Amino acid sequence: MKVLYAIQGTGNGHLSRAKDVIPALMKRVNVDVMISGIQADLDLPFPIKYRYHGLSFIFGKNGGVDVWDTFKKNKTKRLINEIRSCPVQDYDLVINDFEPVSAWACKIKGVKCISLSHQASLRSKNVPKPDHIDWMGSLVLKYYAPCHDYYSFHFKQYDEQMFTPVIRSEVREQEIVEKDHYTVYLPAYGDKKIIKVLSEISGANWHVFSKHSDKAYQVKNVKIEPVNGTKFGESLASSKGVLCGAGFETPAEALFLEKKLMVVPMKKQYEQHFNAEGLRDLGVPVIKKLSKKQVDKIKKWVKKGKKIEVSFPDQTQFIIDELLTTHITTLGEEIKKMEISLPIFKQA
Repeated sequence: MKVLYAIQGTGNGHLSRAKDVIPALMKRVNVDVMISGIQADLDLPFPIKYRYHGLSFIFGKNGGVDVWDTFKKNKTKRLINEIRSCPVQDYDLVINDFEPVSAWACKIKGVKCISLSHQASLRSKNVPKPDHIDWMGSLVLKYYAPCHDYYSFHFKQYDEQMFTPVIRSEVREQEIVEKDHYTVYLPAYGDKKIIKVLSEISGANWHVFSKHSDKAYQVKNVKIEPVNGTKFGESLASSKGVLCGAGFETPAEALFLEKKLMVVPMKKQYEQHFNAEGLRDLGVPVIKKLSKKQVDKIKKWVKKGKKIEVSFPDQTQFIIDELLTTHITTLGEEIKKMEISLPIFKQA
């Protein structure tokens, strides 16, 4: 069985999950790895067979996606050529973590593509939803990476074929301690904005991991450091609490590590507003944006914020086995049907 595992490379969450998904796949099938996207800061400790530019959303510095920069860096002709050249037809199955090039290549070439992503959970009618409708965001969630079947992850198991988050083994093995700092990851905000707000909160030391700086420096009680996976993990596990965007992996890891959590969903990023509602459902405080108007809420969280108890068991191999067993069987049945209807495929 030859499988292509295609991963979205915008942000770090998909690659973080892949660190545990890939070994689980390797135990069962021959797997090649493909990545598209240009905004990740993490490297995978596995061979990457295919890399594409894909269709990436570029983080801005004011709390949301930089629409103009996103438009400039994504070229339709290049994307179409990548889709056409993507060799999905060479595989028995494509497993897709919200990756558009392989998903659309499979759709065009008639290859089975199975989603294994957090975004797939947002298709369910049972997940908590934001109180506003974003039609463009809805279209992105539906058509960005279309698949034949969907397995998904969320903070709770709201539906069938939905599971709690994959927590990387390196996070599960981290020693949990509590030092005198709060870990911050807000990639959609510039350093100046973060410093301006967090320096107002005395009595708290902020350890900020920045996508917008290539050197470490400190202003008052705010320490800025370039994104580094190892240092970020150590900071997270030893923090008093975590202030971050309403992505999926970082909040899930913070909850697993028993850290109190506050999130700021990105503007014009519909998925993060879904995530914020899911976290609110757990009891996690959510603020609309990082601004001086929110300082009192952040101060209150620093002084009185509570840890949220969660149960995120290690199910990665079970999920992979369930997916492969279901779709290997399905593929076998399709091959048998093909042999019956098309005698040319029968062995002499």
